[in-house]
Order: sequence, then C-alpha cells, then structure tokens
Amino acid sequence: MRIFKKDTPPEAPVPSETTGWREAVNRSQMPDAVRKVAFKEIDRLEQLSPASAEYAIGLNYLDYLMGMPWDRATEDNLDIHRAEEILDEAHYGLREIKERILEHLAVRTLRLNRKYRILVVDDEKMTRRNLEHVFSKDGYLVDTAADGAQALEMIAREHYDVIVTDLRMERVDGMTVLERAKAKDPSIAVIVITGYASVTTAIDAIKKGSYHFIAKPLRLDEIRGVIQSALGKKKLQLEPKGPTLCFVGPPGTGKTSLGLSIARGLERKFIRMSLAGIKDEADIRGHRRSYVGALPGRILQEIKRAESRNPVFMLDEIDKIGQEYKGDPSAALLELLDPEQNTQFHDHYLDVPFDLSRVMFIATANTIDAIPGPLLDRLEILRLTGYWEEEKEKIAFRYLIPKEISEAGLRENPLTFTPEAVKAIIREHTREAGLRDLQRKIASICRKTARRRLQKEKTAAPVEITPEVVETLLGPREYHFETAGSEDRVGVATGLAWTPVGGRIIFIEALRMPGANNLILTGSLGDVMRESARAALSCIRSQSTAFNIPEKRFNGHDLHIHVPAGAIPKDGPSAGLPIAMALISLLTDRPCRRDTALTGELTLSGRILPVGGIPEKILAARSAGVKTIILPTQNMTDLKDLPDEVQKDVTLVPVDTLPMVLDMVLR
Repeated sequence: MRIFKKDTPPEAPVPSETTGWREAVNRSQMPDAVRKVAFKEIDRLEQLSPASAEYAIGLNYLDYLMGMPWDRATEDNLDIHRAEEILDEAHYGLREIKERILEHLAVRTLRLNRKYRILVVDDEKMTRRNLEHVFSKDGYLVDTAADGAQALEMIAREHYDVIVTDLRMERVDGMTVLERAKAKDPSIAVIVITGYASVTTAIDAIKKGSYHFIAKPLRLDEIRGVIQSALGKKKLQLEPKGPTLCFVGPPGTGKTSLGLSIARGLERKFIRMSLAGIKDEADIRGHRRSYVGALPGRILQEIKRAESRNPVFMLDEIDKIGQEYKGDPSAALLELLDPEQNTQFHDHYLDVPFDLSRVMFIATANTIDAIPGPLLDRLEILRLTGYWEEEKEKIAFRYLIPKEISEAGLRENPLTFTPEAVKAIIREHTREAGLRDLQRKIASICRKTARRRLQKEKTAAPVEITPEVVETLLGPREYHFETAGSEDRVGVATGLAWTPVGGRIIFIEALRMPGANNLILTGSLGDVMRESARAALSCIRSQSTAFNIPEKRFNGHDLHIHVPAGAIPKDGPSAGLPIAMALISLLTDRPCRRDTALTGELTLSGRILPVGGIPEKILAARSAGVKTIILPTQNMTDLKDLPDEVQKDVTLVPVDTLPMVLDMVLR
C-alpha cells in the first residue's frame, strides 16, 4: 500500500459543505459578534460526522443565523399626508389614534432630516474660514470660535454634535475644550487637530475622550470622512425607537385592521401573532438547542419569515395570555416590549443578541385588567370606545355595504340601502359596540337577495332595501328599547355598567319584607359590588332624616337587593349610586324615573366619586332610550370627544353628593 500510494498521484481535495457556509457567512452583513459565533459553529461541524444528529442540528442553527435579516429593512414612507389619507380611507373616526400615528411619523421625519451642528475652534483665521466653507457646503450648520475661551462660552450656550478644535491656543487650549465638552455631553464627538502632533499628545487626547486626532496640514477628504463616521454613529443613537402602542376596546372596533393600515402607511411588512392561549414561555423566547427539535421563538420566526428587521408587529389579544407551570409568557414580553432593552433581545435558540428596537410593536386587548402591571407599564394605551349610531351608519354606507354587495356577487346589479333601513338594522337587529354583527346582518340581506335573483322566485328580489324589506328578510326585531317603553316603578333604578364587550344598562331592584334587619344581595355580584351595596345602606341610614325616611322603615325588616341576569357575573364600584337610589325609592315609596340612568361610586358620607368606562356607558344608555344620565362631576373630562348628535339626544347631569340626585330621579 505504501508503494501504491507513492506511485499514485494525489487527488484534488473535495470541497466540504462547510466551505460554502464560510463563504456565505463572509458575504453576510451580520454583526461581528454573531459572525464569530457562526465560524465557531462551523469549526465544530468540521469535527463531526455528517451522519450524526448533532451535525443536522448545527446546520439548522447556521441556516437560521444566515436567514435572519440582520441588515435588511424596508425604507419608511414618511409622507404624513399619504398616511393620513390611508387611515381615513380605511377607518372612520378614531381621531385620537390617528393623531398618535401621525405624531410618530412627524417626530421620525424631523429627527432623521435635522441638520447637524459643528463648532470649529482655531486661532488661525484662514483655517476657520476654510473649514467653515467646506462644512457648510456639505450641509452642516457651522459656528466658529477664535480661541478656547470663546469656545467654552459657546459650548455652554449651544448644543453641538461635533467639535473640531485646535490643540495649542492662548489662554484655553484644546485639551480644556475637550474636557469641558465631554463633561457637558459625553455623546459629543470632539476631533483634535494640531501642527504639533506627537504620540504622547495623541494618546492623552484619546484617553480624555477625543473621537479622532489629526495632524496638520489638514487633508479635506480625511477630515470629511472622520466627521461622517462620527455622525454615522450618532444617527444610530438618534434613530427613533419603535413605540409600543396598545389598542384597547370592545371586539369588532377595528383594532387589527388598524394595525394593517399603519403598516400600509409606513410601507412596512406586517406581522400578526395571536397571543391568546399561549402558556409556554418558549413560544416567545424559543427552546435551547440542547432539546431535540428545538426552534426559535415565534417572534424571531416571524421576523425571519418577513425578511425585514423593522416590520409592524401586531401582538393580538395580549390580555388573554395563559399562565402555567412551564413559565409566564407575559414576563418574557417585558424585555421584548421595552425600548431600552430590546436592542439586545436574546432568544434561547439563537443565543446571540438581535436588535428589535426598530420594530413597531402594536398590542391589542379587550380590557387591561388581565394585563400584569409591569407589562402594562411598557404599553402606551389607546382606547377605542366603540361606535355611535351615526358613525355606524356612515361606516355601513362607506365600507360594509359595498364590500358585502361585492362578496355576494351583486356588483352588476347592486342593491340600494335607504338610511332608514340601515338605522333599522342598527337599532332593531344589533346591540354591540363594534361592527361585526352589523356586517353579518348586511351580509345576510345580500345573500338572501342573491338567492332570490338566482331562483327567480315569484316574489321578485328587492332592488331597494327599506325597513319593511329588512323585517321581511331578517325577521321581527330582536332588540327593544329597555327603558323607553317601561313604567316607572318603586325600588327599581336604572344603572350603567361597563363590560369588555362595551357598555350596558342594568336594573337594580330593591325589596322590603318582614325579617331580622338583614341585607340580602343576589344576582351573581362580586365583592366590590356587595361592598357598594352595604356602603349605600349605611349612608342612607346615617342620613335618614335628611331623606325623610322614618327609622321604623328599617327596623324589623329585611332588605333584598337583586340585579337581574343572575347568570352573568357583575362587579365594580359604579353601581353604588343606583343602588342607593333604588333603596331610597323603596323606603320613601317614590318611583324612579326609568329613562334616567345613574353611575358613580358612593362613599359613606354621600360623596360621589368618578368611575371608568363613561363613553361606553353613554353609548349603551342612548341605545336603550335613556334621556338623562347622571354621572360624577369629575367624569365630565371624559366627554371631550362626545359627538354633538349625542349631546342633543341625551342630557348629562354632573353631581357631587347624593342629595343632589333625589329630585332628578325620584318622582
């Protein structure tokens, strides 16, 4: 064999698979720290057999490292007018949310387009003029100082991005200027120039924080390159970090579609990830590679799939994250959604930092009660309160009806909906804060019409949809005004409640019967609502003389308070005021006005404190036919965006104490 090998010419080496990986890593734009990890993994694979399981795991890991968009990003379209048109085209109303998105675009535009300010310090007049001319021509704002003393005054008064200073000057030298500038703002890039350059002086300047040290005579190309390099790092520091918005509102109000419109306006990739039911922290952070079949977390998987490092990332249903023994997924979101931490986001699988600061995260939730406090602190809450009747009507004509006509194949011979028909659908067949049920009813009408046209029934398919046609196609009305057609009764007050799906009215019933002075509470009430009932009774008994209630009305009797719809859990302090009015009505035999609704927390002394969900409650009260709403005075600030049409239909009465309410509610 030795003789055979000696006489046989050597064969050309066969390139291994790892050779291609090395070339791919060299061509990639991944950070240096990540490139070192990739080369280390390639070195390890060269020692393994291609048939081993670890070899396949290593190749998958390298594939993920190479596939991550380390340097790939979409260019933002910062045209505010275009973004506003897209938002208005896709969504009606939502003024506050649209303003917040446009504010983000405006800040980003101004920060990226701002001019940088440079201070030139030199005791030679010709050098100052030459540098001022060159830097001004490059688009910078330039100030000059004839010596170090004047430079210190200007540094104290103005903010500069770059300072170009001579080293040897009378009174105050360049080293002092360097030290004072760094003491004021460590991010200032100070470039020292001198005709007396030495290694010792250069080292001393670098130790004190100088960005660069240049010897005279100056070369313009060199100093221009140094300034561009200094400002390049500054641009990364000034890059606006992606905000973390959280849209909170009832279902069907357009939270998800609003995120898609934001991505369209910015011309970014759009990613939607539902967090509902996620119970394992590894879904967010990934599994460690020691596990068989390990994968990165869903966050980096979606970013790799989008092939962009700055998408609009929607975290849907953030209030429905589960918690289990495997870990708390909401805790894994703390680093992800914190702009100060997500520049170095660590996934357990990749085990290298990935910059998520350019991602625009948007979360959606129906309520913030289930969101942990530390996570809620990282979110900017924007509330969608639901749509008024007039807004629903306009949205139906602008968006829903044309869409459903097209979906039903009626584009060639479209239907015509009258305003009265749409109002009938909204009032008689839907009762919601959002638009999903309204869309279903319109779609049902279009489908039934399409079937009639196709079957050519004896009853011709309608061309114009009127309230009569709505009743024919959808059947008799499903909802009635709960208060408008009801009688005023003793011991029954109308209250207002907030739920995750919008506001609703509730009726508080009170009954008096012989007993042992007990207070009975029924109706699936929570602890807070039970305490509100006890506080209301104590307040009334302590001021019974002011309310003209004899003490004998309490003695020897039980008081029973019930809230109908007993199968639905109810809780919160908002029912304190209507419970008190139901009790006073019962004890004074004065009926409560059914068309007057109340909300507010009641204290033992009779003060009325503010509560939440006022816009949703007013929306529900108006839909139920309520004419007067009594609410705490401090809640009047929540009504700044109330439409004029609503204020014409409903009378809002602010109150501070319980006695102010009696004659407005009791007949």
